[in-house]
Amino acid sequence: MSPKAFIHVQHLLGTGHVVRAAAIGKALVSLGVDVTLASGNRIPPTLDTNGLNVIELPACKSPDAGFKRLVTLADEDIDDEWKSARVKASIQAFDEQDYDLLLTETYPFGRRQLDFELTPLLETARARSKPPLIATSIRDILVRKKELWKERWMADQALKYYDRILVHADPGFIRLEDSFPFADDVAELVRYTGYVGGAPRPPSDSRDGEDEVIISCGGGAVAENLLSAALDALQLSRRAEDTPWRVLIGHDISEDAFGIYRQSASEGVIVERARRDFPELLKRARLSVSQAGYNTVLDVLVAGVPAVFVPFAQANETEQTQRAEALARHGRAVVTPEAALTPERLAAAIDDALALPRASHEVTLGGAEKSAAILLEDLKERSA
Repeated sequence: MSPKAFIHVQHLLGTGHVVRAAAIGKALVSLGVDVTLASGNRIPPTLDTNGLNVIELPACKSPDAGFKRLVTLADEDIDDEWKSARVKASIQAFDEQDYDLLLTETYPFGRRQLDFELTPLLETARARSKPPLIATSIRDILVRKKELWKERWMADQALKYYDRILVHADPGFIRLEDSFPFADDVAELVRYTGYVGGAPRPPSDSRDGEDEVIISCGGGAVAENLLSAALDALQLSRRAEDTPWRVLIGHDISEDAFGIYRQSASEGVIVERARRDFPELLKRARLSVSQAGYNTVLDVLVAGVPAVFVPFAQANETEQTQRAEALARHGRAVVTPEAALTPERLAAAIDDALALPRASHEVTLGGAEKSAAILLEDLKERSA
C-alpha cells in the first residue's frame, strides 16, 4: 500500500509558502506517495497542483505586513466561531485517512498565530495508535523575533512534537543558525535539502524577456512601493532606457489596480500579469528587479541574471533583507531599501546593477526531491 502524506500550508501575503509545499508534495507523488495538500488560503492560478489531492480549508490571510491579525478573504476579522470551524475542518481532513506523514509548512518556526489550529492537529496526530512521522518544512532564513521567548517557544514546540526539520537552504550559503538563536537545540532534527525550485524547464521558442529589464513582485500583495517606483524609473535610467521593460503584476493585485498600472506605464514598458514562464524570462533578460522572496531569489540565482533587490521590510520583517544582502556580498545584486525607495533611487540602483557581470552562483538545488527522499527514508527507518 502506498504511503500517505498530509501537508498543511498557510500563506498569508506572498505565495512562496504554498509554492514550496506543492513542490514537495509533487516530489513525494513521484516516489509513489499519495499526497493531500490542505491549504489555508486560495492557491494562486499560476501554481500547478496536478497529482495532489487539494483540500481548501476556510481561508484566511493577513491584511498587512504586521501579521498581527488574520482576516477572511472578504477582509472580515476572524472570530472564535471561525477558529472553531477551521480547527474542525483541519482535523476532519486529517482524520479521513491513516496518514503516515504529517508535514507542516513553516510552523512552528512561524505562523504562531495559527497555533489555535495546529497544536490540536499535532495532538490529534500524536494520539493515534500509530502516529505519523511529523516534519516541518522551513525556508533558508527565519524572521527574527524581538522577544526571545517566542524563538524559545519555536524550539520547544519542535522538540515536543516533531521528528524532522527540513531546512530548504544550501548550508554553504546560509545556515539555520544565521537566523535562529536556538539552532543548536534542534540540530539533531535538522536536515538541509538544498533550495526548493529552480528545476530546468523545457526550452521555449518565445523571445519574450530577451535583453529586457524584468520587474516582478511575486503575488504582489506588498509590492505597491516597488511597482510605483518602477513605472517612473525608466525615464531616469542612464543605462537601461534603450531596452524594453516588462512589469509583471501578481495575481493578488486587483483588476482595478492592474488596470491603473497599465494605464500609467510610460512608452517602452510592458505591463502584464505574472507568468508561469517567469524563470525562462529571467534567463533571457538583461536585468531582474524584484523583492527578495525565496522563490524569486532562487530564480535569479539559477538564471545568472544581474539583479536589483528591494527587500520587503515592513513592520518587523528581516528575512528578505538578510537574503538580499547575502547575494550582494557575493557580487550578484544591488540592494536598495524599500523605506527610502524613489524612482530616482531605483533608477540609480538599476544602473549600478547593469555593471555587474552575468554569472551563476553555485547553489545546491533539488530541495523538493531531497526533502521527499529524506522523509521516505525516515518512514522506512521507523517501520524497520
